[in-house]
Amino acid sequence: MKIICIGRNYSEHAKELGNEIPEDPVIFMKPDTAVLKKGSDFYIPEFSDDVHYELEVVLKISKGGKYIQKENAGKHYEEIGLGIDFTARDLQSKLKNKGLPWELAKGFDGSAVVSDFVSKENYDLQNLNFSLTKNNEQVQNGNTKDMIFSFDDIIAFASQYFTLRVGDLIFTGTPKGVGKVSENDLLEASLEDKKLFSLKIQ
Repeated sequence: MKIICIGRNYSEHAKELGNEIPEDPVIFMKPDTAVLKKGSDFYIPEFSDDVHYELEVVLKISKGGKYIQKENAGKHYEEIGLGIDFTARDLQSKLKNKGLPWELAKGFDGSAVVSDFVSKENYDLQNLNFSLTKNNEQVQNGNTKDMIFSFDDIIAFASQYFTLRVGDLIFTGTPKGVGKVSENDLLEASLEDKKLFSLKIQ
């Protein structure tokens, strides 16, 4: 299983980090060891003092493929979920300033939280609300209509470079409102007002 992540896919989030709006999907990867075991707490790694949450809709690939056409992309996933792309922002900034890859800041153990998956048939994928609260206060509120690149765009683009396999996960980008987590914070994520997971920060 591989984890494909899309950066800067909501213009307001790109702006809040001072990044340009991309012309093509910005892709980075996380190893399978980044997935946080279900039911586990998230432990802030010792190498960062500025870990940020980034809530995202996650696609689960159900049919493999290569060079998938956009009009056929919907046939390659049946379920969606929510995830948090934890980012060591201080480390990421240091790496970016040196022109180096982000993997140390993005792919560390436990940095990919993934909810249970639900059938996509129950939702309007072009107008999908999702949100994150921190200590019962809403910090992120996104809608897929604001994505720069749609789910189908992402699958078609990524499959030009990577063969997609059953079980692969695609994190589709985060809306504005990302921020720092601290010890004892409680994060709760909802899809169309249905809570999909809660997570304690240690």
